Amino acid sequence: MSEQANWLFGAKRIVVKIGSNSVTGDNENKIDNLVDGLATAMEQGVEVLLVSSGAIATGMPLFDFENKPTDLDTFQALAAVGQFRLVSKYQKSLERFGIIAGQVLLTVPDIENQESRENAKKALERLFELKALPIVNENDTVATTEIRFGDNDHLAAMVSILIDADALVLLSDVDGIYDTPPTNPQAKLISVVPFDMDMSALEIGGTNTGVGTGGAITKVAAARECTEAGIRVIVTNADKVASVLSGNNFGTFFEPRPHSDSSRG
Repeated sequence: MSEQANWLFGAKRIVVKIGSNSVTGDNENKIDNLVDGLATAMEQGVEVLLVSSGAIATGMPLFDFENKPTDLDTFQALAAVGQFRLVSKYQKSLERFGIIAGQVLLTVPDIENQESRENAKKALERLFELKALPIVNENDTVATTEIRFGDNDHLAAMVSILIDADALVLLSDVDGIYDTPPTNPQAKLISVVPFDMDMSALEIGGTNTGVGTGGAITKVAAARECTEAGIRVIVTNADKVASVLSGNNFGTFFEPRPHSDSSRG
């Protein structure tokens, strides 16, 4: 696929993942911008699933927590309160378009166990049929440290594979993947990552905002999971989500495994 081609051309089912820092705190007002992009894509007949972090970050200020808690009980309690508030904010914004959100909370065993995996897939498929927007997050209220996905980039990749998505759009607070950390003035944006490109020589760094986990490292790992399964991946700035979903190429595009390769035994 050429760099000039529309990265999302022909994609009928798209997973969009947004991080905590992009929809909570000072950026809470950006939820409407995200929903605008999702709704426009859905109005054009695209099936969209949103993987959204932010439950704990949404719950923290309600109880005057300045930093993410370290004890599991508080962590889970804040998730329980914050998840409800977060999805309510999404639903309020979605009502401008007459779209209904469906909350789906998953844990690692839900994906790894065949029966629960199939149940989750059937529920998501039915939400698509009903023209609803599935909003997926990790079930932090019941997940323990030992069974957590670790970050929602990985969760987004697993869900993309589960529902046979055509593309995964990973939203960030930077414009994409750079050849060195973007804080370096000499850093250059990587526009296209060919399948099987060796990225080991690149100085890709992770980030931690204090309310979320992940960063470039987890996004590259998630992209590798999806491209191995033949799914296109775009890493881009959350502010550009509407433009990207409309067909413009912004960010970093990870080319999927060629179809001829995926059909081999």
